[in-house]
Amino acid sequence: MKNYTITVNGNVYDVVVEEGASTGATVAAPAAPVAPKAVAVPKAPAAAPKAAGGAGSVKIEAGAAGKVFKVEAAVGQAVKAGDPVVVLEAMKMEIPVVAPQDGTVASIDVAVGDAVEAGDVLATMN
Repeated sequence: MKNYTITVNGNVYDVVVEEGASTGATVAAPAAPVAPKAVAVPKAPAAAPKAAGGAGSVKIEAGAAGKVFKVEAAVGQAVKAGDPVVVLEAMKMEIPVVAPQDGTVASIDVAVGDAVEAGDVLATMN
């Protein structure tokens, strides 16, 4: 027989394993009581600031999670497809988020320093 102490999800178990046994291991009661761990509860995400001019019909979304590093375009500015609108920073890299088509920026829904997730709307355009 071999004795092992195993910790699973914060619970400590003394396990006795018989060599050559086909039935497996026997598990004793927890060796010592373990205090429950504190669990962090995520805060509800803050609402994105609203644009004064209203939202456009074309959404410009974040392709990856990151932090808003720079806002390149302004509300009312004409942009061409491929022009940078917002620059994100992720893992020390700058990632430009570009206009998907020609148009006019209708709203900028983020500010420099905001944390964004993939798929979040950064701006809209018409």
